[in-house]
Amino acid sequence: ETTELGNKKELKSMPFITYLSGLLTAQMLSEDHLISGVEIHCEEKGRCPSTCHLCRRPGKEQLSPTPVLLEINRVVPLYALIQDNDTREAFKGALMSSYWCSGKGDVIEDWCRCDLNAFDENGLPNCSPLPPPVLRLSPNVEPSSTVVSLEWLDVQPAIGTKVSDYVLQHKKVDEYTDTDLYTGESLSFADDLLSGLATSCVAAGRSHGDVPETSLYSVIFKCLEPDGLYKFTLYAVDTRGRHSELSTVTLRTACPLVDDSKAEEIADKIYNLYNGYTSGKEQQTAYNTLMEVSASMLFRVQHHYNSHYEKFGDFVWRSEDELGPRKAHLILRRLEKVSSHCSTLLRSAYIQSRTETMPYLFCRSEEVRPPGMVWYSILKDTKVTCEEKMVSMLRNTYGESKGR
Repeated sequence: ETTELGNKKELKSMPFITYLSGLLTAQMLSEDHLISGVEIHCEEKGRCPSTCHLCRRPGKEQLSPTPVLLEINRVVPLYALIQDNDTREAFKGALMSSYWCSGKGDVIEDWCRCDLNAFDENGLPNCSPLPPPVLRLSPNVEPSSTVVSLEWLDVQPAIGTKVSDYVLQHKKVDEYTDTDLYTGESLSFADDLLSGLATSCVAAGRSHGDVPETSLYSVIFKCLEPDGLYKFTLYAVDTRGRHSELSTVTLRTACPLVDDSKAEEIADKIYNLYNGYTSGKEQQTAYNTLMEVSASMLFRVQHHYNSHYEKFGDFVWRSEDELGPRKAHLILRRLEKVSSHCSTLLRSAYIQSRTETMPYLFCRSEEVRPPGMVWYSILKDTKVTCEEKMVSMLRNTYGESKGR
């Protein structure tokens, strides 16, 4: 459509749906002549695509190709297609298959019936993907030196794959362990944790939060080693025996608990034993005292000794002079066990201890699953009862002044 403005012509454009509405309004498309569809094609119309380097010639650069309306040979409203029962069911089946079954199977009630060619190398049907769970620290339970709480959301979809279990592996990582060869301890959430077969150090639970209970799983570890590096991995198992990809969390537990008042008392005791003439009995008492305390406690004893008595010789020099190189080496090499992170905190001016109690829901299943039926039982169908308990966690607070 063009309009003349003086000697110039201005080209007007309109949306395609407006064009069709105008035809209907003008009764150019009457009910008597309504045909059954619309076809639109885009073609290059002889132009050379801008991506083709063979077509480039100096001075003849061309614009990007534009869609060209070729013809309209059938017109029908879209709702007429959807109102047809067979077409609607075909659309629904195709969309459900695409969304839930990767387009390689049919949705039957709440599961996927896979096509004959939708099987993996192990012979297991794979048209319904098994998404990996995402393992994370529970936001409501701050890790302490011995207690860590982990949680994940249920990955079972409304339609398709059915999760039968989650398998959680944990191990302490250090420089002497090949993390790829050593898998650590493996726990089945359904068979070990919910059944109560796990030890008192590991239990299935649920932290208080806003997530509905039916979609959140949680595990609490209560006997970890302080200042230790731990690796936790989680994967899901479906009712056909497939495993999902792994989800991993690696963390270091908090520094060991230290009784700062006790450390200062020991530092005073060691100074009194070292001061003046030291008898063999006093030397042995000092040696036994320093060997009996933990490595972090020994670090703190050294800190207090040097803070108060360094003018008489620092802790290392006095220990070597009073106890001899061999016994002093046995004592001092234990300081190497303290990580650089914790050694920095243990140099704080003041360390105070506090106890926290956290509410936690410990959960157990009400039914016993028969052995050998793991793959066929759906975890979400398991009846679970939860009991609220309080978890006590001891912590150190570090600061440069008392009360911080």
